[in-house]
Amino acid sequence: MTGGAILLLALAAGLCAQQPASQSTPGTVTKIDAASSTLTLKTDAGQEVTVSMAPKASFRRVAPGETDLKNATNIAVTEIAVGDRVLAVGTVAPDKSVTARLVVVMSKADIANKQSNEMADWTKRGVIGLVTSTANGAITINVRGPAGNKPLAITPSADAVIRRYTGDSIKFQDAKPSTLAEVKVGDQVRARGDKSEDGGKMTADEIVSGSFKEIAATILSIDPVEKVLRVNDLATKKPVIIRIDKDSNLRKLPPQMAQMLAAQNRPAEDNPGGRGGPPQSQADAGRGRNGPGGPGGPGGGRGGRGDLAQLLERSPAMTLADLKNGDAIILLSTVGANDQLNVITMLAGVEPILTKPGTREMALGGWSLGGGMGEP
Repeated sequence: MTGGAILLLALAAGLCAQQPASQSTPGTVTKIDAASSTLTLKTDAGQEVTVSMAPKASFRRVAPGETDLKNATNIAVTEIAVGDRVLAVGTVAPDKSVTARLVVVMSKADIANKQSNEMADWTKRGVIGLVTSTANGAITINVRGPAGNKPLAITPSADAVIRRYTGDSIKFQDAKPSTLAEVKVGDQVRARGDKSEDGGKMTADEIVSGSFKEIAATILSIDPVEKVLRVNDLATKKPVIIRIDKDSNLRKLPPQMAQMLAAQNRPAEDNPGGRGGPPQSQADAGRGRNGPGGPGGPGGGRGGRGDLAQLLERSPAMTLADLKNGDAIILLSTVGANDQLNVITMLAGVEPILTKPGTREMALGGWSLGGGMGEP
């Protein structure tokens, strides 16, 4: 689902309620045949649908975010352009073609402008952190700032948009409508709104939550056709099925980088005279250089291993062809049906940083790949 698709959902529901004998078909315009007054739409499911116009069909343009037609502008069919988002309301034939009595249009340019403005607002008024408590219609998260972690109590506004990641998609824009009651302690939350003067409270216009899983594992088998790996979870010693999709971020640490990173983060007793050394300050002791809420883990670093998250995007990309049975990996994922893990980020070449010095034992320890939420 695209950002434009999200903008049409409430409008579609409202129109179908007003016209119960009609069906609404949302999609993006891929072709226009002016001579026959037909449109070709690509639906959000990836299907191509032909839309023909019923006699006296009407065409309305609405601004992104509108949920009814009271502010719509009448337009001609010739004003519809390829790339526009369209909601065709009418009769759907068995072949899925649509005879539309009403065509509602959100222009490609208007959607792009709205998304650009929203991204700027997320940067200005957005926060991200791990949920520490939920009670009385509010949630509290830990937000990292220049002075370290600080609790922030978030209450949704009366018309707040609340969404949640599902196990089926790792995209921010694919998060589904949700409620505050679905948010749990330990979830990651991204919220956008106005803070109180002391910075301890927020009234949120939008809240997006998600539950993410991070494991270290060794590969048992690889199916390159289905893009599925069977791995052994190093913590539970049990096999797990993980799936790669086109949005998964696959990287591999070069051997020299992995060895250097392992040595830098090795405890002092395992690395006498080495480069790891003590934490940089008393405030960092016990939580590493980044600390909870820093860049190293979901909403923050874990155990001072933020270097891994910082180096991730500088590591070379890889494909499944670069992996073999027995390789160690660290992965961050959503949890789908039957506990299948859908990979957000996977990093290989991690044997040196997972292996305890002087042994063959490997464990995730404090290493982390960073937060699971994609950018708005």
